[in-house]
Amino acid sequence: MSLSRRTFLVSTGAAGLSLALTGRAEALHTVRPGPRTGYGPLLPDPAGILDLPRGFKYRILSREGDRLLSGQGRVPGSHDGMGSFAGSRQYTHLVRNHENYPDATNTVPTAGLATTYDPGAGGGTTNLVLDPALRTREEYVSLGGTAINCSGGHTPWRTWLTCEETEGRAGTNGYTKDHGWIFEVDPYDNRRNADPVPLTAMGRFMHEAVAVDPSNGVVYETEDAFSGAPLGSFYRFLPKKPLAGHGSLRAGGTLQAMHAPGLTDMSLVREPGTTFTNVQWFDVPDPTAATTPVRAQEYAKPIVRGQKLEGCWWGDADGCVYFVSSFARPKDGSAATHDGQVWKYDPRRRTLTLEIIFNGTDADDTYECPDNICMSPYGGLMMCEDSSGENYLLGTTRDGEPFTFARNRQELSPGETGELSGVSFSQDGRTLFFNVYTPGTTFAVTGPWRRHS
Repeated sequence: MSLSRRTFLVSTGAAGLSLALTGRAEALHTVRPGPRTGYGPLLPDPAGILDLPRGFKYRILSREGDRLLSGQGRVPGSHDGMGSFAGSRQYTHLVRNHENYPDATNTVPTAGLATTYDPGAGGGTTNLVLDPALRTREEYVSLGGTAINCSGGHTPWRTWLTCEETEGRAGTNGYTKDHGWIFEVDPYDNRRNADPVPLTAMGRFMHEAVAVDPSNGVVYETEDAFSGAPLGSFYRFLPKKPLAGHGSLRAGGTLQAMHAPGLTDMSLVREPGTTFTNVQWFDVPDPTAATTPVRAQEYAKPIVRGQKLEGCWWGDADGCVYFVSSFARPKDGSAATHDGQVWKYDPRRRTLTLEIIFNGTDADDTYECPDNICMSPYGGLMMCEDSSGENYLLGTTRDGEPFTFARNRQELSPGETGELSGVSFSQDGRTLFFNVYTPGTTFAVTGPWRRHS
């Protein structure tokens, strides 16, 4: 779905947080989230796990440390990006990332498994198969021995691209192979996941998420280089065999970085609706980053820079790709401060537009640090928060009005909860799936969904 065609400014109490939601009209409206915003206020969960609006209910599908139904070991931790896929007999297939660092406790099992890339790494993916009643019928390892699998994205041919958020080399952190790649995972047939192959032409860098243009197969990629110079960029990959199905990305292609005239550091853009025209793309000299990180290589013109470029989603209704800068801080190398941006790139018009900006302070606790995103079949966006303090699942109506949809109540310490991640809807729109990163928990939420005006 496309975002709002109006502009809103939301202020929340004494903290002074403002959230601007933009569209195409010039009028400015001021609103305050209230009981009629979105689906209404969040109700406290008696179990202290997840607060939701009235009429909605959750089911926990899987939890970190439990036994995998496959018998391969325990459910790994660090639940991050996740894709949902429709199966036969109204079954649903989920592919779930595990962003395990070298010191993780619950790593992805690798021993004796054909789905292992590097036995020295603890990240990867697990697949879940759900029946129509949302009961977990299967749960198994679909990729192991990868590192820090953050997010990823769906392909038009119904596979999942899982992304490593690292540039770790063989010989470091116990790794036996280089990392920083994208891997393709089949949600349906685990035999196709044996002998994993990194998609090296798509670049070796701190990947976060991808989105695929279903009309031509171009893959858009975000880079979560979150501190130091130079910051990360936004890329596209032009495959040699576009839209050719499972395994076709192994044929290679061309990786390019974005140049937007007049824009270097995205944090400097403060006004929603600001649009940069005549966007260009320049070939990445060495996608494998053999000697120099991709973002630090020489380009004909300056490429776009942004801190923590994270969630990425293709908008079917408008043919545009949306992506997130989670926050920006000068101490980390950004030129200015913000608490989150959502950008839109229109490949037909070659324009880049700031759609949403969160302007607050580190003390703000409700609207900040968007990470994984998805378009809602009911209009607007769903956005996962990854911040200090409490973490929420946020939404916007089709008119751009913001609301909170879920609050994670599983405290890691007083007032501190884990990030939300991996948000997506089932194909029929009846179920919303997402994760809590720590403790690793996978949820399915159902209820009185409705379209927003």
